[in-house]
Amino acid sequence: MSGEKQGALLLRKQLTDLNKNGAEGFSAGLIDDENLFKWELMIVGPPETFYEGGLFKAHLYFPKEYPHRPPKMRFISEFWHPNVHKDGEVCISILHEPGEDKYGYEHASERWLPVHTVETILMSVISMISDPNDESPANVDAAVSCFAL
Repeated sequence: MSGEKQGALLLRKQLTDLNKNGAEGFSAGLIDDENLFKWELMIVGPPETFYEGGLFKAHLYFPKEYPHRPPKMRFISEFWHPNVHKDGEVCISILHEPGEDKYGYEHASERWLPVHTVETILMSVISMISDPNDESPANVDAAVSCFAL
């Protein structure tokens, strides 16, 4: 079985599981029913944060090599956060390519691993929203305003 077909089967199973079991803090579905590699997400702003009560749309784009390579995530809704680039791209360790970080900021165990699922990715994103990483901000302006509070 080709890697792309394996990835598609895995993504179909994850989508089915999420829809059957539900998940707290987000919902997920396909952007286009014909393409399992492009997902649309709705994330609920976590309680006791600046984002509380907000609904934020994001897209998750999976590479053909999934699960061996990480997806990319981008907020479609405007989202001002230290760990989200100004264009909406999410910058968290588990979405970084697997292996050692050439800059030494992250351990390989913090980066992408094939065991991650859509649910673990989104739980990490919700955690990131609640507790920004100020050591390596993707959006310096947001970091300055966020940590000045």
